[in-house]
Amino acid sequence: MQTNRHFRNILELNLAMLFVSTSGALGRYIDMPVPVIICFRALFAGILLYIFCRWKGISFKTSSKDRPMIILSGILMGLHWVTYFYSLKLSNVAIGMLSIFTYPVITALLEPVLLKTRFQKVHLLLALLVLIGIYFLVPDLDFSNSYTKAVGLGILSALCYSLRNIITKTKASTYNGSVLMWYQLVVVSAFLLPFLFIMNSSGIKDQWISTLVLALLTTAIGHTLFIASFKRFSITTASIISSVQPVYGIIIGMIFLGEIPVLSTIIGGVLILTSVVIESVRTYK
Repeated sequence: MQTNRHFRNILELNLAMLFVSTSGALGRYIDMPVPVIICFRALFAGILLYIFCRWKGISFKTSSKDRPMIILSGILMGLHWVTYFYSLKLSNVAIGMLSIFTYPVITALLEPVLLKTRFQKVHLLLALLVLIGIYFLVPDLDFSNSYTKAVGLGILSALCYSLRNIITKTKASTYNGSVLMWYQLVVVSAFLLPFLFIMNSSGIKDQWISTLVLALLTTAIGHTLFIASFKRFSITTASIISSVQPVYGIIIGMIFLGEIPVLSTIIGGVLILTSVVIESVRTYK
């Protein structure tokens, strides 16, 4: 019974990563200014999650002492998405997705400090394995072109994402994951709404289907499943297991955008998948 439950938890987390990984290809495909894309993404996903929570009878009530941290997690989520999508626009799916996957390393270093959890050396070793995998995936990174900015924005995005996950982890046992995600979407929408009027948002008429997929599959379902996993795994464990995401993303980019990976990309993907398997087995034991 325990084995079946653990397998289901691992499967759900990997399914969440598969859904979230569609952001790379969609971020490259949707042709609108980044703040406009993220605003529509947050608005659409927020509406869908609100309907879902009402249908399930989930309470939206929050404690006044928790609201500042929930708002902060929403701001960090917005910054993560905006910097990540700019990174995608400046490079490609592989560079954009892989540069943000410094976040498991950042998480492994920050979680013991911020959440007062026990420091585990094995997490640094697994994070190092992920970084070596990323090195193989992008071995010829040229810092004289736009890829430099892409990687810099990706690392900033990773920091925001790591902090958002740590904050959300502290609230995941108190509130439903869908509700936490909904509040974060409300914050993102509120901050980015002015950009719909400042920048050209007319592209939504032709790209509403792909934007809706980004909102429903990637955001409402994928990120909610990821938040739900915080109840069953430590934030560092969830982060390291989620390192499979760029592998999924590159495969999706290869199928839909024709971005064919080279041998070094395959080697890097194998290294990342190895760290995922090791951490999955280790958490079970």
